Amino acid sequence: MILDRGMAVLAIAALLQGIAVWAGTWAVLGLLTRFRIFDQPNQRSSHTVAKPRGGGIALIPLILLGWSAWAIWSDNAPAGFWRIVPAAALLAAVSWVDDLRNLPAGLRLAAQAVAVALGLSGFSGLGWVFQGFLPPLLDGLAAALLWLWFINLFNFMDGIDGISGVQALSVGVGLTLAAGLAGLAPELVTLPLLLAAAALGFLFWNWPPARLFLGDVGSVPLGYLLGWLLLLAAAQGQWVVALILPLYYLADASLTLARRTLRGAKIWRAHREHAYQRAAKGGLTHGAVTGRVLLCNGVLIACAGTAAAGWPWPALAGAFVAVAILLADLERHAARGGD
Repeated sequence: MILDRGMAVLAIAALLQGIAVWAGTWAVLGLLTRFRIFDQPNQRSSHTVAKPRGGGIALIPLILLGWSAWAIWSDNAPAGFWRIVPAAALLAAVSWVDDLRNLPAGLRLAAQAVAVALGLSGFSGLGWVFQGFLPPLLDGLAAALLWLWFINLFNFMDGIDGISGVQALSVGVGLTLAAGLAGLAPELVTLPLLLAAAALGFLFWNWPPARLFLGDVGSVPLGYLLGWLLLLAAAQGQWVVALILPLYYLADASLTLARRTLRGAKIWRAHREHAYQRAAKGGLTHGAVTGRVLLCNGVLIACAGTAAAGWPWPALAGAFVAVAILLADLERHAARGGD
C-alpha cells in the first residue's frame, strides 16, 4: 500500500513536470519570437528556415526546480545533489550568453570543467565509476574527462529536430527502468523519470517540424545532467547500463570525431558530418531520422533493463548490434546524398 502510494505520488510529480515544461516552453517560444532570437540557417546547419533558439531557458530551470522540489519534499537526494543544481545553472547561464554572443571555446570549456569538478566532488562514498579497475585518483580523472566529453558530444549531436529531446527521454526512461530492476536507491528512479517527463513536455514543441530549438542553453546543461545520472548508475555498479543507454550518441559522435581528426579537420568547429546529419542531407526527413533513433533507443532501453536484471553481456552485445544497424542504415541514406 505504501509502495502504491509512493508510485502514485511519483506519477503525479512526473505528470506535473511534463505539463510545466510544456507550458514553460510555450511561454518562452512567444518571448523568443517577440525578441527575434532565431537560429539562422547556414552552411553548417540542417534547417532551411530561421527558427527560435533557446528552448532550454524553460527546460533546464524547470528540471532543476522539479528535482529540487522532490528532494526537499522527500528529504532524500543523492550525495552531491545540491552541488549539481548550481553547477547546471552556471552552465545554462554561460551557454545562454554563448547563444547570443558566441563566447570563446576556452571560456565555455572552463565553465564545464568547473561544473564537472563540482559534481565529482560530491561522489565521495558513492563507489568507483570504473569499478575499482583504476586507482582512486585515475578513476576520478577518467570520470571527469568522460563527463566533459559527454557534455560536448551531447551538444554536438543536437543538430536536427527532436533528436536530443528523444535522447534525453530515452536515457531518462532507461535509467528509471534499470534502477527499479536493480533495486537502486529510490532517488535514482525518481530523478531520471522527472527528467524524462520534462523532455517529453519539450518534445511537443521540438518534434519535427520543430517550432523552436534547445540552443546551447539547453543542450549543454542537459548533457551535464544526463552525464551525472549515468555516472551515478556506473558508480552503483550499473556500468553496463550507463554504457548502453547513450550508446548511439557515443558511437556517432566518437566515430565522427575520429574521422575528422584523421583527415586533419579543426575538430572544435561546427559541422554537419555526423551520420544522422548526412542521412538527413541524403534525403531522409528530420522526422524519419529522429524516428529511427527513437526506435534504436527503444531497443537500448530493453537491453539496459536486461543488463540490470542480471544479464549484462548479452545485453551489451544486443546494444552494439542495434547501434551498428542504425549507423549502417544512416550511412546508406547518407551515400544517396553523395557523401
